[in-house]
Amino acid sequence: MLNSLKSLPRTVWLIGLISFINDSASELLYPLIPLYLTSVLLAGPKTLGLIEGIAEATSSILKLFSGYIADKTRKTKIWIVWGYFLAGFGRPLIAFANSWIWILLIRFTDRVGKGLRSSPRDALLAINVEKKHHGLAFGLHRSMDNAGAIVGPLLAAVLMAHQVPIKDIFMWAIIPGILTFILTLYLKEPHQKLPQQNIKFSWTLKGLSLTYKRYLLVVGIFTLGSASDMFLLLRARELGVSLYQIPILWASVSLVATLFSTPLASLSDTYGRKNLILIGWSCYATIFILMGFSVMSITSVFMLFALFGLFKASTEGVEKALVADMAPKGKMGTAFGWFNFMSGLMLFPASFIFGTLYESYGPHAAFNFSAICASTAVLLMTTWVFKKSKPI
Repeated sequence: MLNSLKSLPRTVWLIGLISFINDSASELLYPLIPLYLTSVLLAGPKTLGLIEGIAEATSSILKLFSGYIADKTRKTKIWIVWGYFLAGFGRPLIAFANSWIWILLIRFTDRVGKGLRSSPRDALLAINVEKKHHGLAFGLHRSMDNAGAIVGPLLAAVLMAHQVPIKDIFMWAIIPGILTFILTLYLKEPHQKLPQQNIKFSWTLKGLSLTYKRYLLVVGIFTLGSASDMFLLLRARELGVSLYQIPILWASVSLVATLFSTPLASLSDTYGRKNLILIGWSCYATIFILMGFSVMSITSVFMLFALFGLFKASTEGVEKALVADMAPKGKMGTAFGWFNFMSGLMLFPASFIFGTLYESYGPHAAFNFSAICASTAVLLMTTWVFKKSKPI
């Protein structure tokens, strides 16, 4: 695996570095937003679900069209640059928010940036490596992204331990935002043999395989139960995790994901994507069943969050590698656009339903709903997605 890593193109490593720095800024703030909403702005779980739902739904729609446009124009860099610019310079504005409405608008801007960059970036990553190394490339990207998610929460924990106000911490995010933007300017468009084409957008997914369409549907079912990770942090706080430990807890998830994303995704190059995804989704169902319990030791909470890191490691890069495997020639951006659209769009009802169940019926109902969705996805992935259709 080490030799294969060394042979990966410069663009793959640069994209990984950009994600590392960007996620350092993002995750510096991410664990603090639910705390800021509930303790400073006095907003409840339902409001949190509404904010995250709208933000992610916006992102998912833009991911679809940015992927389509990247295929049509054969250009990816411009969307990546603008995407990171909006996110990097928008996030620090949370420091000036005095109501949850402003948090919603800022999260909206941040997710617009993510929507613009995600599908073109994934397409650029896939185009630059051979199919046999898709798992390795996407695994490396997720490892570096999650490494940034270690640095951010730990820095937040240090700043909070020194009693730095949360508003001041938000302002720190401007520094990595500027650096990320500068690095995107050094990305290079790939030399594609395919000329610009008059590709027409189709809501029927024309040109994509039946297996891919089934896969998208199952991803949607799984994502319906994948509420914002902020609810996990909120639940951990309710189960007795100290305020200063929350960023450390979230950093532990990223540490596990960083260590295992590359080797697990690389393993999928040899032993298949499906098995790794099934293991990850099964872990997710188990975690959410247990997090719904009313009493749990702090040690158990940390162990479940570590398992959550393994879930991320075995699925994030592998799911995208599977998309790259199934994408038709010349439609890499479109394939990633639909994948990102489906997984992102379902986060709106997911977060809103989860938040409503959480507030109205308690955490047990909300976490069990997520576990049921994950279990259903596992069943369909096992028995239906790769089932060959009978000839007519």
